[in-house]
Amino acid sequence: MATLPETRASMANRAGYDQGFLGPTVPLPVPTDPVIETVVLPYTHFSVVFRPDRRLATATAVTIDGVKLIDADRDDDWRFDPRLPDSQQAGNPVYKNNPLDRGHLVRRLDPVWGVGDEAETANEDTFHFTNAAPQMDIFNQGKELWLGLENFLLDHAEQFDRKLSVFTGPVLEDSDPPYRGIKVPLRFWKVAAFMQDGELAASAYVLDQSPDLSRDAAARALADAARAGDPPPLGAFRTFQVPVADVAEVTGLDLGPLPDADRLPRAVRAEKRWTQLETLQDVVV
Repeated sequence: MATLPETRASMANRAGYDQGFLGPTVPLPVPTDPVIETVVLPYTHFSVVFRPDRRLATATAVTIDGVKLIDADRDDDWRFDPRLPDSQQAGNPVYKNNPLDRGHLVRRLDPVWGVGDEAETANEDTFHFTNAAPQMDIFNQGKELWLGLENFLLDHAEQFDRKLSVFTGPVLEDSDPPYRGIKVPLRFWKVAAFMQDGELAASAYVLDQSPDLSRDAAARALADAARAGDPPPLGAFRTFQVPVADVAEVTGLDLGPLPDADRLPRAVRAEKRWTQLETLQDVVV
């Protein structure tokens, strides 16, 4: 747990995401629309591409060294990043007295590796509001699958490099339901990159927490909740494996070499087929 208040100066030593971590260069995801303003915030072993207009990240990027991972204690000391005005970040008022969790975008333990204070600093860095987005607090099978993806892919990578670069964020739509000064994302995305047989490989996923209703009924429920000032009536998590190119399309992000490194069969990619996952054994890597 941090013992001194953070300042711009105390955060100045954060190196952030390493785009050469895997060997081939894999850059940070950035919006393809030049009108969208973002701020890149480096932390320890990860970076956040932040959209002040939405008070949320549009993308995060973390490097995971599976051989050096350390099991650090959870501190739950959520705080604002001093490099941005508090008013541009979605803080505790968004999550107070409702069924919304502060969902980590960079999973807490993913960047927690290294020597000395490095791992502990990475652990603490994940508890900035810039690394959170509202998710339903109900733990269900879909959420369990989503949270287990990095472990599954690390286990798969063990026979290769046992390193991952993982990119995660909310799908930020103009139609997302408003609540307490933000718009709550209904979908999240994740792309994992790793080396396989000497080549860059990638695998992509989408988590959907849309209301479990027909499209029209869901739209009415979301609108009614917004008028009443209530949190959106979100549904159970559904996790899909999708073509990497589809993530680039729905998010408007430039994912660099990752769409061409997709491990899904070409026929699946050509059909833009989304496969709902029931277990981690359904994942194609």
